[in-house]
Amino acid sequence: MPADLAVIGLGHLGLPLAQAAVAAGIETVGYDSGPATDSTLTAAEIRRMSAAGFRITTNPAELGRVRTAVICAPTQLGADRALDLSAVGEAGHTLAARLRPHTTVILESAAHPGVTEDYLRPILEAGSGLRAGRDFHLAYSPSRLDPGNRTHGIANTPKVIGGLTPACTESAHAFYARITEKVVRARGLREAETVQLLETNYRHVNIALMNEMAVLCHDIGVDLWDVIRCAETKPYGYQAFRPGPGVGGHGVPLDPTYLPHTTRTPGHPLRMVGLAQEINTRMPQYVIQRSATLLNEHGKSARGARVLLLGVTYKPDLADQEGSPAPEIASRLIDLGALVSYHDPYISGWRVRDRPVPRAESLYEAAANADLTILLQHHRTYDLQGLAVKAQLLLDTRGASPPGAAHRL
Repeated sequence: MPADLAVIGLGHLGLPLAQAAVAAGIETVGYDSGPATDSTLTAAEIRRMSAAGFRITTNPAELGRVRTAVICAPTQLGADRALDLSAVGEAGHTLAARLRPHTTVILESAAHPGVTEDYLRPILEAGSGLRAGRDFHLAYSPSRLDPGNRTHGIANTPKVIGGLTPACTESAHAFYARITEKVVRARGLREAETVQLLETNYRHVNIALMNEMAVLCHDIGVDLWDVIRCAETKPYGYQAFRPGPGVGGHGVPLDPTYLPHTTRTPGHPLRMVGLAQEINTRMPQYVIQRSATLLNEHGKSARGARVLLLGVTYKPDLADQEGSPAPEIASRLIDLGALVSYHDPYISGWRVRDRPVPRAESLYEAAANADLTILLQHHRTYDLQGLAVKAQLLLDTRGASPPGAAHRL
């Protein structure tokens, strides 16, 4: 059965997009070579989508019968800090073999400027024999999905789009106007791609500033969390960010140092982005340093200490672990000889270095028995006042505990 839309890649971007499309009455098929991997949609939500006509398929032939195809394949930083576009390339090859004239192809995956035109376009044209901008429309739209956000979803978050040609832009605009209240036209593909670059780097740079402030304020005996509380009352010129044990999530900061040569601007690197990444990646080690100091101040060594980690996901009240600092923190604690356990209401089993980490079934009992409890993620189910009473030592890396109830980052 033909569908209006094919969403290629059913991960953290693809399934929510498909959900929004189905809710808008768009006949949608989801294509993925593997199982759906999004952890923000429940099984019940997916069943409701299916009841409304949504279909998941592994048959690529389905892609040849849609008017719009949106590629939501995952992209991550590789070991060399360059963006891994292999999944986007695979999606492009799969789609190209079935691409029909007049189809609108949109890329939503995280990408550096130039990916849509210089990487995806040749794959689509070579595999289909069609020409982008003439035979089919090609556009880019940066994802602004904020998993778990109960206020801003796809429908009420403005969508930025940029096409290879003005006609491509208008075709993408027509599609997104069906599922979101406001669509913003960028001048072109690279401008739309750079929107995501700016938004992601903005987040990481500002979190890095707060992480540096956290270290400074601890050293000089200032309550940073009270400073933030006061500063965010300023109605202009300030947006509140908060420090933490690291920066997780699917959006990765892109330093032009690691971009393809054709995308770099020689002599003008984004030095602040590189520095922010350096600061943020130091935070797990800082958490370890604070933990060891706290144990030492209470006459205990990290070696042999029972350490309970609370919340191992990257975001509160979600099961998504992408980019969470918890594995590195656990790994470093294990290296120091600590006996690590964890508790997370959303994660039933957790492995570090391919070894299972013991899960605490009774939260308060585990906190009472642990020499040190570290809050890494503040899920709503955690009563930090109660935990502070039960725990021998509580290190709060999120500033979520009441003043004086715990040691805060």
